[in-house]
Amino acid sequence: MTLFQSILLGIIQGLTEFLPVSSSGHLVIIPHLLGWNIPADEAFIFNVLVQVATLAAVIAYFWKDLVAIVKAVILGLVNGKPLADPQARLGWLIVAATIPAGLAGLLVKDLVEQAFNSLLATGIFLLVTAGLLTIAERLGKRQRELDSLKLGDSVWIGVAQAVAIFPGISRSGATITGGMLRGLQRPAAARFSFLMSIPIMLAAGLLAGLDLLDMPNFSRLLPVFIPGFAAAGFVGYLSIRWLLGYLTHRSLKVFAVYCLVIGLISIGASLFGG
Repeated sequence: MTLFQSILLGIIQGLTEFLPVSSSGHLVIIPHLLGWNIPADEAFIFNVLVQVATLAAVIAYFWKDLVAIVKAVILGLVNGKPLADPQARLGWLIVAATIPAGLAGLLVKDLVEQAFNSLLATGIFLLVTAGLLTIAERLGKRQRELDSLKLGDSVWIGVAQAVAIFPGISRSGATITGGMLRGLQRPAAARFSFLMSIPIMLAAGLLAGLDLLDMPNFSRLLPVFIPGFAAAGFVGYLSIRWLLGYLTHRSLKVFAVYCLVIGLISIGASLFGG
């Protein structure tokens, strides 16, 4: 991987991790379309690092919220009233929403890895994302705020996150759709989507990080990968800020159209690209 490839893919990861257009799908599509033959081990290392970078971005953006949630959870446990504080309740709902994706990741790990090597599968899953976003806009009632969230809602949104382990199905798109189908307003659904991404991204990063330590060329690649890491974190932070403001007054339709177009291009490139 070259320095240019690292920075460009880092920017793409930062943009697409939180926008509902599938970051994993773009990290499959872009190298294919540009003819980049990046070695599989280098691609793996890079993907792990930029995932950690966007994790750092979401933690930085929601730092005050996270501190309040953790404090409330600890105090609730100490006082024997774990759900009395709304912030503590939100923390436990995030935990509940994380469980389905964790189970799905363990059960279909091999199938997911195969999909990451398929441009055709990624294109098809992007069409699924387009469909989910369209359904959210047509069927979502958008009447509830985040403080009205219940256990059933969080599990439902967690199942949506589990579906998004395949490349091309946007994690934020699926979870925002899940929230909107439970009546949440767009910004509230997006906020919960970002907060619930932290535990699953942290767990995935830690597991993959253990694999990185066993790779002999890890230290040699760091100088090339660090700029991509920095680009992913910086752009990811800006993407969160922009999307939350955007969804206050605008719909998800433009992202649905984008996923439809990119999905069709990917399928066409896979079937007729030679």
